[in-house]
Amino acid sequence: MTCAIIDYDSGNLHSAQKAFERMRREVGGPEVVVTSDPEVVRKADRIVLPGVGAFADCRRGLLAVAGMYEVIEERVQAGTPFMGICVGMQLLATVGREFGDTPGFDWIGGAITHLEPSTPALKVPHMGWNELRIAQRHPVLAGIEEGAHAYFVHSFHMSLDDPEHLLATVNYGGPVTAAIGRDNLFGTQFHPEKSQKTGLTAIGNFLNWTP
Repeated sequence: MTCAIIDYDSGNLHSAQKAFERMRREVGGPEVVVTSDPEVVRKADRIVLPGVGAFADCRRGLLAVAGMYEVIEERVQAGTPFMGICVGMQLLATVGREFGDTPGFDWIGGAITHLEPSTPALKVPHMGWNELRIAQRHPVLAGIEEGAHAYFVHSFHMSLDDPEHLLATVNYGGPVTAAIGRDNLFGTQFHPEKSQKTGLTAIGNFLNWTP
C-alpha cells in the first residue's frame, strides 16, 4: 500500500513528506512516496496534492506532467482517498479568480476568491496561526477540537457553492474556508505539515481513512 504525494514542482515537498512519514510510523498506514510518475499514482491507495503559489501556475505545472491529471481524476472517480493542501485544495474548485479566471477541476463546486478582511488592520496574505471553527465533523478531523490552531499562508480562499462541503473555517475579518470535503475528497487551506499537533492529527487520520 502507498500514499502518493504528487511532485509537480510546486513548492518544497520535504516538510510534507517528513510529516506524513512521521505519522505513518506513529499510527500506521501506507508507505509514503513522493512521485511525478503517473503510473505510481495509478497504483496508490492514497493521493496527496500539495500546492504553493498562484492557482494558475499550480494548474499549469500539474498539467505539464504528462498523464498526471488524467490518472488523478481516474483514481478519484474510483474512490481513492484524496487530500489537497493549500493550492492543492483550491484546485478542486470550479474556477480560480486570481489574475483572471482559470478553470479548476470542478470536483467541489466553488470559486477561489481574494481575501477581503472586514478589519482594515488585518493584512493579506493571511499568514500565521489561527483557530479552527469546526463546521461539521469529519473522520480526517477526528480528535481536532474547536479552537485548535493551524498554520496558514494564503491570499485567496474558497467560496463554496454548497455549504454541506464546508468542514471548518477560521475568522480573519470574517469567516474563511479552512477545510472542505465530500465523499473521498478532503482538503485543507492550512498547511497540516506546519500545524504541529493539529496538522499531524489530520495527516494520521487521512492515512487510515476509509471513505
